[in-house]
Amino acid sequence: MTAGRFAPSPSGDLHVGNLRTAVLAWLHARRTDREFLVRIEDLDRVQPGAEERQLADLAALGLDWDGAVVRQSERARLYDAALASLAGRGLVYECYCTRREILEAPSAPHEPPGIYRGTCRNLSDAERLAQAAVRPAALRLRSELPDFTIQDELHGTYEGVVDDFVLRRGDGVVAYNLAVVVDDAQQGVDQVVRGEDLLPSAPRQAYLATLLGNQPPTYVHVPVALNTDGQRLAKRDGAVTYQQLRELGVDAMALIAQSLGLAGSTMAELLEEYDPASLPRDPWVFVPPPG
Repeated sequence: MTAGRFAPSPSGDLHVGNLRTAVLAWLHARRTDREFLVRIEDLDRVQPGAEERQLADLAALGLDWDGAVVRQSERARLYDAALASLAGRGLVYECYCTRREILEAPSAPHEPPGIYRGTCRNLSDAERLAQAAVRPAALRLRSELPDFTIQDELHGTYEGVVDDFVLRRGDGVVAYNLAVVVDDAQQGVDQVVRGEDLLPSAPRQAYLATLLGNQPPTYVHVPVALNTDGQRLAKRDGAVTYQQLRELGVDAMALIAQSLGLAGSTMAELLEEYDPASLPRDPWVFVPPPG
């Protein structure tokens, strides 16, 4: 099986920018004869009722998906197995650094903020014991490469930093970078369409996929939705959810179709028109309707 997917976090209602990305992921999967999956990334920040509302909004737009909805909270066994595999090859180590310490650590001029410089990479047993008495350890990947290159359908060749990123947090929660790689491989996802704000994380995830013996997916990082101030669209920007737009009499599907340069009014009609090569390359500026 080959598949694309949409994987929201149930931290709140989806805004129209999220829904636009979901539509693009569905169109891209269906146009390339792939199945389309929905996965709920609920390892963190779960708002009661958000998952149900998100799925209802997707269905209201006309998105269908193949198979049952998968939830990350039900997949601990898979993540533990991946961690054990990496640890058995000496590719995992304990880290006791706080986020603040990492952000305040000196970095090279060309490095983005927050890059981990390997402070805990070579601690002695005695040093680890001393640190463990202060705070619980996160688990980090012992990366063997400083960077990794991916191919993206919109951005072309993209090279990004691969530091010793977190695989499991100090509170025991599996990190996103591990969970998403394990999930995509296990579900047969070989096409990832998502917002371009996640492009910098793709080299880390692709590298981890290769370490786990998997082929990295095809990436399509699409332009995000912005508000009129040029910032990423958020719920604070007015009527931005499906239900809010509906209450104002705004057709969310028509709005999304227009933002993609398409004229159809249903998912089937959009699919007939959709050409991946003509995908917009610039961010979409959402102007909230009066209300």
